[in-house]
This record gives sequence, C-alpha cells and structure tokens, in this order.
Amino acid sequence: QVQLAESGGGSVQAGGSLRLSCVAYGYTYSVNWMAWFRQAPGKERGGVAFIDTGGVYGNYADSVKGRFTISQDNAKATVFLQMNSLKPEDTARYYCAASTMVGDMSLRDSDYNYWGQGTQVTVSS
Repeated sequence: QVQLAESGGGSVQAGGSLRLSCVAYGYTYSVNWMAWFRQAPGKERGGVAFIDTGGVYGNYADSVKGRFTISQDNAKATVFLQMNSLKPEDTARYYCAASTMVGDMSLRDSDYNYWGQGTQVTVSS
C-alpha cells in the first residue's frame, strides 16, 4: 500500500503563486508515476499534470501549460506542483495521485491506484 499526503494549499489573489507538495509513504518502490488532479465544486475531477518517478516524462492539461510546473524528488518520495499566474478558475481541491502502471501514462484518473485526501486552493479575483 501507498499513502499520499498533500500540503501547501491556501488562499491567494489572482496572479499569485502557490507550491503544493505530496509525500508518498509505504511501498513507494512500486510507484512509477505521480500526478496532480483537481476538482472544483459541482465539476468532475480532472487531471492537471503527471510525471514519472525518474523525472523524465510528463505532461500537463492545456489549461495549466506554461503556468504550472510538476517536479519530483525521488529520494524523498515527493512530488511538487508549482503554480504561477493563478486564476480564479484554478480554485479547486487538488489531489495527489500515484500509479504503479508500466508504460505510457495519461491524466485519466482510472490509471491511478492511490490518492491523497486533497488540499484546497482558492484564488480570488
């Protein structure tokens, strides 16, 4: 089993920045990919970004490209999401996810085995 713990959420004005962190505990050797998803009130959960645990491969949702950066520290079993130029539409609960899948990855939530409890990000205009 793998447990995930997110931190770093908060409230910020539009144009501001936040950095989210997610630490993985347990059988982390089995994890090949980590990702961030988000869910706004009344909306479905959607993928934000994913990265392999080697830090080589990754991708972003179109809505955050150029503003968000995902990175990882494999030695610390931690993944980060640096969010710049935040917009009110980025307001959501952000979830960390981990996958043991081998091969190509995507931002389909069905590809991820483990999920954190989430951290709230609120962007005011």
